[in-house]
Amino acid sequence: MDNLDLTPQPQPRVRRPRPKVVTLSDTAAERVREIMSRPRQDGAEAPYVGLRVGVKNGGCAGQEYVLEYAEAANPLDEVVEDKGVTILVDPKAVLFLIGTEIDYEVTKLSAKFVFRNPNETDACGCGESVTITPVKLD
Repeated sequence: MDNLDLTPQPQPRVRRPRPKVVTLSDTAAERVREIMSRPRQDGAEAPYVGLRVGVKNGGCAGQEYVLEYAEAANPLDEVVEDKGVTILVDPKAVLFLIGTEIDYEVTKLSAKFVFRNPNETDACGCGESVTITPVKLD
């Protein structure tokens, strides 16, 4: 008789896809792609690798969003690909930004990126700073 191993084998755990920390509206993605396709203002040859997003302490409401072009990804960045744009999220900001959509609005007086963040609990009158409560993980 053959030596058959009838011991149940563990099945690999199937992970469900993780939701994106942040997303871009179509308008914001188009604007970021347009800006990033231009030659760099500082004359450097290397293209930017993505858009860096974060949160810092400051302003009258306590926190401010940070949005800048990234030359390289940091080892702990949360990397999000959305609509052809690479978004690098500062690891210290992830819990503050979960569920955020970044939009781009053009009005008669301004053109700017706008954060639609479900974790925002307050904002100052001038619109430059916010109060954000981090997501509580269950």
